[in-house]
This record gives sequence, C-alpha cells and structure tokens, in this order.
Amino acid sequence: MSRLSLALIALAALIVGIVIAVNIAPPKSDETQYINLYPQARALPAFSLTDSNGQSLTNESLQSQWTLVFVGYTFCPDICPTTLSDLSSIYPELQAIEGQYPIKVAFISVDPARDSTERLAEYINFFEPDFIAATGEHADLFPFVRAMGMMYSTSQNTDDENYLVDHSSSVVLVNPQGHVVGRFKPEFAAGKVAVSDSKRILHDMKILAGAE
Repeated sequence: MSRLSLALIALAALIVGIVIAVNIAPPKSDETQYINLYPQARALPAFSLTDSNGQSLTNESLQSQWTLVFVGYTFCPDICPTTLSDLSSIYPELQAIEGQYPIKVAFISVDPARDSTERLAEYINFFEPDFIAATGEHADLFPFVRAMGMMYSTSQNTDDENYLVDHSSSVVLVNPQGHVVGRFKPEFAAGKVAVSDSKRILHDMKILAGAE
C-alpha cells in the first residue's frame, strides 16, 4: 500500500472520529465547567460581622440567596479592585438569571484596623452599591475565612500605615442554605493580576442558580 493511500486512510479515520465526538458525544452545556465544587457542602461556623451600613452580617444573612464571597481589604493595590471591578461588570447579567434565589456579591475585609464601616461603604459603593461589604474582629474573621477554604495573614509590621495583607484571591460560592459549595480559583498568566475569571463565573452561575 502506498504512502498516499495510508495518509488518506488516516485522514478519513480522523474525520470520522471528529464527527463521532461532535455528534454522538457533544459537550454538555448544562454542566459547570470552571467552579471547583467541593465533594460536600461545608457548613459555616456561627459568625457575626458588621456590614458597611452598620448592620450585623450573620449566617442567616447568607441564606435564601446565592452569595459570591471574596476576601480582601480596601488598601489592596491590585487583586481586590480588579476582582470587584470584574464582578461589577457581570453583575447585571447575574441579576438577570432566572432562578428561585437571587445572586449576591459579598466583600469581606480582613483588615479591620483600617477598614472602618465608613471606609467600607465608600469603597464598595465605588464598584457596586448593591454589593455587601463587611468586616469584624479577627476572632470572628479567621474561622469564617478558613471555613470557606481561604486564608489571610499580615506579614508586615502594622506600625507602617501602608502595610500589606496577604489573602486568598478565589471567589467562593455559598448556596441558599448558607453552606460553602465551591470556589472559582484565580487564573495565572504572565503580566496579569491573578484573579478569578468573571466570564467563567457568569457561565457557571447561569447553570447553578438557574437550575433550581
């Protein structure tokens, strides 16, 4: 058999394989593609934080809604403003998803020493007035953040007013029962801030929140 014949047979087999893959086993559009779902939903410990309106934010506050939670601080130079800006850009589309429960966005400051209620209100209103912003004492913040599968720490001397806070950059999803179900991990690319892709968040939320 000539080389040309062998090449034609291989090409035909490749075409048949592509046709079978596309038509017989097409990718499912009703399954999430990007969120890292936990094997089991995680209950959050009892917590009490204070939001930017001076009101209490507790476990009950996260029930009867889907909540995209991001931790950071208002003095954050890159990850926080980028993530909040990206979430703000898809927020109208998140609100347009037809489901039993609404979708909320919550920004939790892990820098209570500098992030007062007034500063949180001013900061979050710049991105989206409907976003939740809250903080609290470290005794409440740390177990809350850890239960969501994230961490934070202050590695610099806080006597320097420009100290930085290290924190996770994932966006965590809390279900309408107030349990953590998974997270959207940040995307790492050379020359870019490592944040969760907002378009991927939107894609999966249409499936999760719209499938109720």
